[in-house]
Amino acid sequence: MSFFKKIFSSEKKETLDKGLEKTKTTFFGKLSKAVAGKSKVDDEVLDNLEEVLVSSDVGVNTTLKIIERIEARVSKDKYLGTDELNVILREEIAGLLSETNSGEDSEFTIPQDKKPYVIMVVGVNGVGKTTTIGKMAYQFKKQGYRVVLGAADTFRAAAIDQLQVWADRVGVPLIKQSMGSDPASVAFDTLKSAVTQNADVVIIDTAGRLHNKVNLMNELTKVKRVMQKVVDDTPNDVLLVLDGSTGQNAFEQAKQFTAATEVTSLAVTKLDGTAKGGVVIGISDQFKIPVKYIGVGEGIEDLQVFNKFEFVDSFFK
Repeated sequence: MSFFKKIFSSEKKETLDKGLEKTKTTFFGKLSKAVAGKSKVDDEVLDNLEEVLVSSDVGVNTTLKIIERIEARVSKDKYLGTDELNVILREEIAGLLSETNSGEDSEFTIPQDKKPYVIMVVGVNGVGKTTTIGKMAYQFKKQGYRVVLGAADTFRAAAIDQLQVWADRVGVPLIKQSMGSDPASVAFDTLKSAVTQNADVVIIDTAGRLHNKVNLMNELTKVKRVMQKVVDDTPNDVLLVLDGSTGQNAFEQAKQFTAATEVTSLAVTKLDGTAKGGVVIGISDQFKIPVKYIGVGEGIEDLQVFNKFEFVDSFFK
């Protein structure tokens, strides 16, 4: 298909290929067993394929869509060999992801008409939220943007300390208060400082609690309201960070957070240490919220802008 003819940065693509290695190996191992002894795609192969996709954390609803697409191909072409299944799967998954306008960027960029561009980051503790913020700050700074961080997760001293380590490492300012301070107050100070410094990008960390959705919603609403006293229409992006290695649990977290607050984009982390990379396909399809970033390694360069063409190409390489 034409969109696979895009030119990828070889270094970035190599990291992506390596990061998805466990997912790919497990997926194709299962796929080989599913078609063993079969020469054509029939009902039994489709049943087996459905099982493979679900067990690869693509998710039931997205799996059914993919199977329907392949059934339509089988019905139209009358005879499809199992040796063609990889190509068909690759095309249909890319086609499914292409139904949203997301996942077409390849660089860390922000809209030129929004300054500062304010990103509020949400997600439960342990998903790699602070690390993702640090790596985003690094990537934006590398692109020449002036970046300011805000430590509005004031419920854990470790969150503030960890973000300070990243700010020092990347060489960007961090606005913080003491543990237990009002998160909205930190957000307010961060935006005031960003405007004074003529910053391009502001990234604000928030508390990773989800035991009480009402409290979380109230807190995030307050943070947004206070930020808008400094800059209208902020935040410009509410980024939910999910741990890809948790598979179906990532779906559940996405459900909970999207119910509690308006999430506008997603980052899926820790894909390199898991065979559950299929979760990216399912989450992209099910929530209709763009996956913006994926974590495919521990290095500072290993947070990538999610590009669906690169992802599917690496998945089926």
